[in-house]
Amino acid sequence: MSQDRAELFESWAEDYDQAVIRDQMADAYPFAGYDDVVDAVAVQANILSNHRVLDIGAGTGNLTAKLVCRAGEVWGTDFSERMLQLAQAKVPQAHFRTWNVHDSWPSDLPEAFDRIVSTYVFHEFDDAAKLSLLMDLARTRLLPGGCLVIGDIAFPDASAQAVCRQNAASLWDESEHYWVASRIIPQLEKAGFVVGYKQISVCGGVFVLRFEDAA
Repeated sequence: MSQDRAELFESWAEDYDQAVIRDQMADAYPFAGYDDVVDAVAVQANILSNHRVLDIGAGTGNLTAKLVCRAGEVWGTDFSERMLQLAQAKVPQAHFRTWNVHDSWPSDLPEAFDRIVSTYVFHEFDDAAKLSLLMDLARTRLLPGGCLVIGDIAFPDASAQAVCRQNAASLWDESEHYWVASRIIPQLEKAGFVVGYKQISVCGGVFVLRFEDAA
């Protein structure tokens, strides 16, 4: 992610949780159903007590907090140092590291995980970049039998996205790349993923991805 985006999230850190609450109460883009999306990721990851789990883009630790009671070991990464400071205070049981997904793998982060999860991160990347990152994680960072579970701003099809875009009006962020399940699932399957998808809210969905070559 760019330096501009990093600076944006640093400045947003203190108010992030309040923004989430505000949008949820209004059932509004982009965070309508946020808690339900986070809960669904934690549940659909099917985490066992001996699992090591990576939360990519942990932010202020909202998903991480739901993982530590399920997994034996939880790591969270984010490119915002301030958000990770808030996450560490919220979830002291977890291990946090500053990391931009475009950078090389941190030497102090475990090499592989039973589960890799993420919420509200991958819409920063276009479809090609999503696929590239997911394939790299599946091939090199997932332990045998592992899976990726991604919750994000997502729509079942282009028409649902268009309705949300119209309703959001000037709030719609043209710089972001939202998941459209009907478009991305065939690409994921062609790349070797077995895909499960569930629409959680008008603008939130959860993908469960198992990579055939990762077994």
